[in-house]
Order: sequence, then C-alpha cells, then structure tokens
Amino acid sequence: MPKANRYFIKGQQYHLTHRCHNRSFLLKFAKDRNAYREMLRKKLSAYRTPLLGYCVTSNHVHLLVTAMDEKRISQLMDSLDGDFAQAYNLQKGRSGAFWSGRYHATAIGDRTQLWNCLVYIDLNMVRAGAVDYPSEWSWCSYGELTGVRKRYRLIDHNHFEMAFGSRPDDPYFQANYTACVKQKIASKQLNREPFWSESLAVGSERYLNEVEAMIARRRKVQYIEPASSAEGWVLKESPPNYG
Repeated sequence: MPKANRYFIKGQQYHLTHRCHNRSFLLKFAKDRNAYREMLRKKLSAYRTPLLGYCVTSNHVHLLVTAMDEKRISQLMDSLDGDFAQAYNLQKGRSGAFWSGRYHATAIGDRTQLWNCLVYIDLNMVRAGAVDYPSEWSWCSYGELTGVRKRYRLIDHNHFEMAFGSRPDDPYFQANYTACVKQKIASKQLNREPFWSESLAVGSERYLNEVEAMIARRRKVQYIEPASSAEGWVLKESPPNYG
C-alpha cells in the first residue's frame, strides 16, 4: 500500500483506513471494539471532526470524515491511535506496535462516490464473510444510518446532510440506503475495490486535476482510470524513480 496521504483540504471528505500491526486480529473481541468506538467518540468531540461513516473490524478500521481544516484530522488520528494503542497494551500486558505504520487517507470527490464509499464501508464484514448483513455487525455505521442504533451515536447529522444532501434520520434516506445495501448483497456486488483505500483521491477527472494542483508541491502524483469500476478516475502517488 502507498504511504499514508496526510495532506488535507478543508471541507473535503476523506476515507481513512488503518490496519493492526502485521494484519493481526487485535480487535477480535467485542469488548476491544467497544473500547475503540468509545475512544473514537470522545476524540471526535475533542477535535471537533465530523464522522459520516465507519466500520471497526477485527484487524482494521474505516472512518469517513470531513476535514474542518488542514491539521485537525492528523491531530485526531495521532491522538486516537496513540492513546488506544497505549490503553490496549496496558490492559493486555502487551508491548510493541498496535498499528501497521500510519493510516491512509483517500479524498472522495462527489456525492455519488461518497455514497458508494459509505456503502462499501458498511458492507465490509459482509464482504469478509463474517456476517450475512451489515445489521448483524454492531461496529459499523449501518445501524445508526438506518435508525436502529439510537444511543451513543457517532455520526454528525448536520455535516452528514451537508455532504450527502439528506440527514441520516430522514426516513427517505434510510429507505434508499437500505434498498441500496440489499441490492448490492442480492446481486453479489461484494468484490474488494482497493482504490477506496489505496488512492490519494477518487472522483471525476476534473476533480482530480483540482486535487492534484493543490497537493502537487507535496506529493508526486498521477491519475489513472480504475479497472472494472464506474467510479471515474483515481489519483495515485507516482512510483519512486530509482534511476
């Protein structure tokens, strides 16, 4: 996987992904996933970062967030990752790394891609074969987005509406989202799509040109069209030139 993108554009939505060290199943127990989610809730509040979707799996996490400025997401993730790793190791009598390097961030272009990314996140454990339906996995945003989870919610409803055009507690949104997820499962559209977690950005060619112009001084980038996908284009980091 490319090294983590850590340049953020104010107002932009990002899909953040982070794996446990050596892909180990360090979050295999429900109590540890609960502890991570509770710490995430506190850190989101402390760093005033809107969460739009998430999935905590047994060995990695997905977070869909809005960048309120250029630094806040980095501050949030540094604090969350460091504090959770320390607490986990202390509780387990464990030493060593908890996370595999730094998290990765992928900018998401428009509402169509944002919707598809959210569905992709909530279908993670269905794709992995752990459950048949996302409502069976308590540690993802599906329950909250469909009105099932009422307490200890993480999703920022106001910023969700700004990003998606609908509030997650809107019955019309809930019906559409439920229908979309059901259709994906019924048609077996569950293939892994690595561009959601390995690219610098996903969107239209015009959008990627804009992103490239903003980050070109910090990153060497190129864009290519993703294979077997209708998501448009992806922006990737140029491979190193070893001469």
